[in-house]
Parts: sequence; C-alpha cells; structure tokens
Amino acid sequence: MLRLNLLLVAALIACALALVTSQHQARKLYVELQKEQELAKQLDVEWGQLQLEASTWATHARVEKLATRALGMRVPPASRVRVVPAAPAGGRP
Repeated sequence: MLRLNLLLVAALIACALALVTSQHQARKLYVELQKEQELAKQLDVEWGQLQLEASTWATHARVEKLATRALGMRVPPASRVRVVPAAPAGGRP
C-alpha cells in the first residue's frame, strides 16, 4: 500500500510539473504572438505609407515637371498630335 501511495504521489508531482511547464510555455508563446501582431500592424502602417509615397512620386504633374527639367522634353504642338483609333476587340482591323 505504501508503495502504491508513493507511486501515486510521484505521478501527481510529475503531472503538476508538466502542467506548470505547459502553462509557462503557453504564456511565453502568447507574449511572442502579441509582439508579432504588433510588428505586423507596424508593417501594415509602413506599407500604407509607402503606397502613398509611391502614388505621390508617380503623379502626372511631377512626371511632367521632371521630364521638362531633367530631360528637356516638352509638349508637342496640337498640329503634330495624331490620335490613333483603338483596334477592334477581335484583334483584326
């Protein structure tokens, strides 16, 4: 009987230690999850800012200004502009 009691006490202690260890691991993983979620939010904000910046860099006014200043380009006179009609949907003229 004493042997059985000692065996049960040992099993109880092992289960208690396993429970404490698993709870500690779960808390560590939860803290890590919270950190990763915060990082994901920060990256999402940064992505939005970068998209806004990219759209700002690509505005027509900015491109035209750069083409005029840096490349010496200019808008052609209206008499030199030709409008080409779009091809039909079937691909044949």
